[in-house]
Amino acid sequence: MGMIQSYLRVDNDTLNAFIEDSSRLEDIIYSDDITNNENFLDLDKAWEGVFFIITGQSLAEAVEEEAPLLGILMGPLEIDPDQDIGYGPATYTTAEQTRVIYNTIIELTKEELSANYDPNRMEEEGVYPHIWQDDEDALEYLLDYFDDLKDFYKKAAENGEAVVTFLG
Repeated sequence: MGMIQSYLRVDNDTLNAFIEDSSRLEDIIYSDDITNNENFLDLDKAWEGVFFIITGQSLAEAVEEEAPLLGILMGPLEIDPDQDIGYGPATYTTAEQTRVIYNTIIELTKEELSANYDPNRMEEEGVYPHIWQDDEDALEYLLDYFDDLKDFYKKAAENGEAVVTFLG
């Protein structure tokens, strides 16, 4: 099965409702039609690889350095620290933090992202899902998911939405 990173765009009222009662978040993310929700994004297993081509860092490095773009994978704030969505609690970025992330990734080109792609280093650093040296289509896989992520953040920034992230 594996670890799947997911995102949900929400307005401030919905975010506050999740913070007030985290079971409301579970009701949405565990619903049968979550994949049809236009505010939902599933990065499949590409999440850490996409983060790596954006930042040139593994998740472990980014956590250690408290990297500014860490919010792409885990927001600085937790919905409910006692709630486990699969691999810990859901986190979020505020609408302003979401806008900052978008403004940082908006100008990234496929050439810049491709320059950060280093299969040997990614394997060395344990970047999930450990396919980088064996899969000749891995870079395209990451670039396609980056496009999805950028479009997702664009909509969130345009709508003034927060982004809830969770690894399941």
